[in-house]
Amino acid sequence: MSLPKTLAEDVARNLVMVARLIDEDPEQAYAYSRIALRLASRVAAVREAAGFAAYATQKYAEALAEFRAAKRMTGSVELWPVMADCERGLGRPERAMAMAGEPEVQKLDKAGQVEMRLVAAGARRDMGQIDAAIVTLQSSELASNAVHPWTARLRYAYADALLAAGREDEAREWFAKTVEADKDGSTDASDRLAELDGVEFVDALGEDDDADEAVDVDADDAGPADNA
Repeated sequence: MSLPKTLAEDVARNLVMVARLIDEDPEQAYAYSRIALRLASRVAAVREAAGFAAYATQKYAEALAEFRAAKRMTGSVELWPVMADCERGLGRPERAMAMAGEPEVQKLDKAGQVEMRLVAAGARRDMGQIDAAIVTLQSSELASNAVHPWTARLRYAYADALLAAGREDEAREWFAKTVEADKDGSTDASDRLAELDGVEFVDALGEDDDADEAVDVDADDAGPADNA
């Protein structure tokens, strides 16, 4: 609203492209975000979008700078977890852990607090503290039978941590619980569960292709028919 109409429309078009492409083509989304940033660097939404595009392309220092700028402009703490995860990406898990203990975390909504818990557990694992990571993930949200948008990711992280700690039976239980919550297949929990159960998937199409190729080779090897 603070931009002239034509400029606002140009910025909006680029932001729309960032949102459309960030999952399937993050590099292209990043390119659009840079255009929007060049046009309207003083708009918080632009800085936030630029941050997520940089984050998606693993440009963590750049992403962190953009998130900090957006936070200064809005005064909101909702970006706190992803800022902490940028610190992890930069190889500074101890800073991510420090952020997990800051007052900003208490101002986050439930989804934000769960995200912060996931980041903190990841930081613990980065530091080789697998048992501490497991404890970090243990919470009322994990124990709840209610399913929220973040439930599958929380259960998956817990199952993965248990498996890393050698607690295979418990990991299997939690991968199964993840599958129950993961209705849209956002995790590979079903594959992990099948792997623990010793199930092997056979690519039937691939086998047919191989068989066809074998027939073609045999036909070539046979050479021309003998007319004698």
